[in-house]
Amino acid sequence: MDKAIGQAEANRAGSDDPEIAALRAHLEAHNGIKGLEILQPGDTGHAVDLFRRDGFVVIANALNDEQTEILATGCREVTAEILALDQSRKGNRGSHRYSFGGCSLTRSQLHRPEWQMLLDIPVVTEAVTAIFESSDYVLRAASGDFCLPGAVEYQPLHSDVRDWQAPATTPFSAFHDPRGQLTIRDLPCPYLCVNFLPQAVTRLNGPTRQIPGTQHSRVPIPSLADEPEWMRLSTVCPAPAGAIMIRDVRAWHGGTPNISDAVRAIPNLEFYAPWFREPIVPGITYRDFKKLSDHAQRLVRHCVADSGETLVTGATLRAP
Repeated sequence: MDKAIGQAEANRAGSDDPEIAALRAHLEAHNGIKGLEILQPGDTGHAVDLFRRDGFVVIANALNDEQTEILATGCREVTAEILALDQSRKGNRGSHRYSFGGCSLTRSQLHRPEWQMLLDIPVVTEAVTAIFESSDYVLRAASGDFCLPGAVEYQPLHSDVRDWQAPATTPFSAFHDPRGQLTIRDLPCPYLCVNFLPQAVTRLNGPTRQIPGTQHSRVPIPSLADEPEWMRLSTVCPAPAGAIMIRDVRAWHGGTPNISDAVRAIPNLEFYAPWFREPIVPGITYRDFKKLSDHAQRLVRHCVADSGETLVTGATLRAP
């Protein structure tokens, strides 16, 4: 990612503060999941096993150098558009934190060619097909997030999917057992997220913390005040640029401090299992849809706008 932007944000955030210096030393010494396995393309069976055990898996070398740079360039451009709307850096996911989807008028970045490129990455296709045991999964959205230097707070642990709620509360919930016996956590993975790394993720630049095995947990997610220190340090790092992290969205996860001098971005693709659906917001025009590969068209078939519809794209700090 752009070091100039990152350094400017680091200077603006006051990175020489003694408390930040102490946090930096602590994270350098202790941050990261001990024994984190980072797989290579082709080790699909082991990837599925780790995903089902831990709720996430990391695979290196999913993107080549050219693809990684293309994606990094796209992230820089979108980041600049969003930051131009937020001079105070309030963010839309907490201070100095932003959602690529939440900051888009379409809730997605699928209209961008850099995100469209990700639809045809062979390692992703192989792994997601193996996890769902089917190739009939579909795209939910093309999104992700980024955090700036100066994001010094921990984001509360959370899960990205929930049981059914009334439409007046949220359109994004789809599972309801009227008997009250089953929750979405009792099911196989209903949808997953593939995060792509356009830069290395380090102990200091805001690595995602993942709490292994929580995708099926029914116990309450701890608040920041109650979260034990080991959970705060349970971060997916270090991980190299060009890698992917595939996550069961039910697993507990959250953002961590970025006290580096660079922006950390993790753009993503989100996929629904063949048997699961929630409302999907159109994210690509019919004209651009027709330019995609046959494989990509199958994935995004529920995300395409009608041929006569104008898709309004652009940055916003509040999704529609």
